[in-house]
Amino acid sequence: MKRRRASIKETRGEVALFRRRALAGFALILLGLSAVCVRYVYLQVLHHEEFVARSDQNRVKPRAIPPARGLIYDRNGVLLADNVPAFRLEVTPEQVDDMDAMLGKLGAVVPISDDDIATFKKQVKQGRRFEGIPLRLKLTEDEIGRFAVNRWRFPGVDVVPYLTRRYPLGPSMAHVIGYVSRIDADDLDRMDDDEEASYKGTTHIGRIGIERSYEKLLHGSPGYELVEVNADGRTQAVLDTTPPTPGKNVYLSIDVRLQKAAEQAMAGRAGAAIAIDPRNGEVLAFVSVPDFDPNLFVNGISSADYKALTTAPDKPLYNRALRGVYPPGSTVKPFLALGGLSMGIRRPSDTVLSTGEFCIPGQSRCYRDDKRGGDGTVNMIRAIELSTNTYFYRLALDMGIDRLATWMGGLGFGKKTGIDLVGEVEGILPSREWKATRSKSGWYPGETIIAGIGQGYWAVTPLQLAHATATFAGHGIPYTPHLLLDTQDGVDSPRVHQPFPPSGPSVIRKASDWDAVNEGMEAVINSGKGTGKALRFGFPYIIAGKSGTAERFSRKTDAYDTNKNTAYLASRHRALFIAYTPADDPKIAVAVVLEAGAWGAADSGPIARKILDQWVVDEGGPRPVDPAPGQVVTADADPADATEDEPEPPAAPASAGAPPQDDGEDQ
Repeated sequence: MKRRRASIKETRGEVALFRRRALAGFALILLGLSAVCVRYVYLQVLHHEEFVARSDQNRVKPRAIPPARGLIYDRNGVLLADNVPAFRLEVTPEQVDDMDAMLGKLGAVVPISDDDIATFKKQVKQGRRFEGIPLRLKLTEDEIGRFAVNRWRFPGVDVVPYLTRRYPLGPSMAHVIGYVSRIDADDLDRMDDDEEASYKGTTHIGRIGIERSYEKLLHGSPGYELVEVNADGRTQAVLDTTPPTPGKNVYLSIDVRLQKAAEQAMAGRAGAAIAIDPRNGEVLAFVSVPDFDPNLFVNGISSADYKALTTAPDKPLYNRALRGVYPPGSTVKPFLALGGLSMGIRRPSDTVLSTGEFCIPGQSRCYRDDKRGGDGTVNMIRAIELSTNTYFYRLALDMGIDRLATWMGGLGFGKKTGIDLVGEVEGILPSREWKATRSKSGWYPGETIIAGIGQGYWAVTPLQLAHATATFAGHGIPYTPHLLLDTQDGVDSPRVHQPFPPSGPSVIRKASDWDAVNEGMEAVINSGKGTGKALRFGFPYIIAGKSGTAERFSRKTDAYDTNKNTAYLASRHRALFIAYTPADDPKIAVAVVLEAGAWGAADSGPIARKILDQWVVDEGGPRPVDPAPGQVVTADADPADATEDEPEPPAAPASAGAPPQDDGEDQ
């Protein structure tokens, strides 16, 4: 049996090893403590202020307060656009880990359309991730309640109160007031840094109409508040507030009573009606038919509603008063007559023999009056009264296209009037220069002939026609048509009138020139044979006016059209009428254009008369008197009582850009 050898413990070596390990551990501890101390000094001494600020930023965040948008009123204080409280869903992207998953779950709680999601994602790409972005606007009380119960499931999503735009009159005045809609990425791209900063917290911007033209006045400036938030980003307390500056209230020159009277008189017929005060250029009524409901656009119009508006055959989004262009027909004849007097080409007493047709000397082709056999010998006043084509054929030819274009341009044709609405078009004023940019054939005398009766290349907007009428009614002193009347800092502040001085000197050289043309326009309505004679009954003041019936299609033969069916004629004509009253001291000028009408006097004339009737009531003047037994009531004037007033040449083109052919030489 072997005996186990006893082990001898080496105590000295173990003690030395322990000491080395202890020293190494102590050194590591000392090194760690030194690092902590250095870091402490770095954080708490060297960078104390920086990290205190960072800490506060994590706890305290600035939040923009959008300004209340200014209100819009008519001239009498009738509210046209206001703000109503509403609630929206707002998402802060940086607090959402999986956006698509969140939207899917949220859609099961609060309905969210594809349009809402598409708009939201577009704004997320352009916006800042730490800022709230609207997802769904105008929540119902039921939707707010459902979200409140499930709020804990959606960090970064909150219900935010805001003011949304409302248009109490709905479609009425939609083309004037316009509308606001959500700010999109394209809007932000167009803004510079300062402008973008002024829209912090704002979700809407003006798109068309007054809302766009006076966006800077209506918008205001945002305010800010410092809020304390928790780890989930929920607001715990408001620490400081800088209030926003509300937008200014805007008062328009429009009279709602006159506007509604014009709309009712139009009775849904496509066209436009405009009334202007010739003494200052204030637009009293501005109607484009058909119209649309601007409230649809405020919080995001649905694809179905937008498609319905854009594909509608009557084009309700099309502002006919501002952008529609039509041949003016015989409504230009008084202005042409005034030009003849101003240039010394005509005197009021000069006569022309109207036999039913007018032939250019040396040419076989003739242009006719609408009345068989003509009107006989007529002077200027009689020619305006009867709308005798031959007189104005001769005048236009004597004047020449160059002087004709220069004169008519001075009355505002062929250029923008400058009204305070975006989107106005220039129309077309026939001229040698205009045609040269589109054709190499030169200018022919026949084109001058038909320009003298408002056909051919002519294309005017209803606004241009109303502006020219108001300029003449104001004895030639031009005013830029405008809708802005007053501004106001708040409902308790006084209204501040906005001045609009004349845009130039009078275009009329002698008062006698105005008197002669005015006498002719008075005769249109107040004589027994004038084209607008049916409109004179029962009105307390003398009305001066001129009708126009412009052909939409060229005649294919020289034969007179004997078809007097109203529907047939309406399908072939534009019906126009201009008027002002009182004739001796005009205070209102009106222009009415219907896209389809048998005759200007019979179709557009009664609309103008109803506008003037309402103006009399608004002004508190003498009430219209009842017609005597057997007289024609204006509102229901019999078309048969209107003279065929706007004769056209056989080859008058249907519209601008469709010139007539002429065998004459260049003028």
